[in-house]
Amino acid sequence: MRILPASSGTGIVFRRTDLDGFEIEAISRNVARVSYATSLMKKGVLISTTEHVLSAFIGLGIDNAIVELDNLELPILDGSAQPFVDMIKKVGIRKQRRARKYLKIRREVEIREGNKFIAVYPSNSYKVSYSINFPHPLIGKETFEVELANGSYLKHIAAARTFGSRQDEQAMRNMGLIRGASAENCIVLTRDGIENGPLRFRDEFVRHKILDLVGDLALFGRQVLGRVVADRAGHAMHTALVSRILRDKTLWEEVTLPQEENVPAYSQSARASAGSSV
Repeated sequence: MRILPASSGTGIVFRRTDLDGFEIEAISRNVARVSYATSLMKKGVLISTTEHVLSAFIGLGIDNAIVELDNLELPILDGSAQPFVDMIKKVGIRKQRRARKYLKIRREVEIREGNKFIAVYPSNSYKVSYSINFPHPLIGKETFEVELANGSYLKHIAAARTFGSRQDEQAMRNMGLIRGASAENCIVLTRDGIENGPLRFRDEFVRHKILDLVGDLALFGRQVLGRVVADRAGHAMHTALVSRILRDKTLWEEVTLPQEENVPAYSQSARASAGSSV
């Protein structure tokens, strides 16, 4: 996989180098299927597990990039967004001339499915609050809230890893899922503890859910101005919220912002290519 700079207005585009450079834009209309990860598809060509790199782009304020890969699935690396963040920071970020366009929420939107919930409310900044409740002695109920400005994503979210249960492993592999899962790229839960601790954060589990949410909401194709609240939501509800909002133009408006300290108001791209050989 390689991450390449892109000109203003490009957005985030995935390019399959093994398929004559076929390109798939990271936008809502290309969402293919959502289960344990978010996949994109265009004209039958698939890109799987997009949420971690998209989350890194939002956290770093990257608006334009080409992501080249020679397979249908992005590398999982250590199960977080941190390796992508590190690669991009190493090559540097370039501010571009065109003013950034934000998707500003005008009216609240709420989606409920049983005890699951996701909503977004008007706000002048991008805030996320997430709650989970897992029947495991090390998780239970966890809630975390973050405002995605002033480096908060890099400090509190980027390093949070995905997680899974050893009990569920075989059933998921039989479904063709988690084929590359290992103790090096996810937190492995046993019945009573963790197989490969220690945790990076005491509440790493809910922080990773925020990481996934930020990546899924990147499918707006723009940075967001709104307060998102989620409770046991998951990828399917994340992407359903994106679709619901984009279908109704009375719910949002496109705005630009004046330049503010620590809040880049102009689009950004990586200065050079950032590569990962996996």
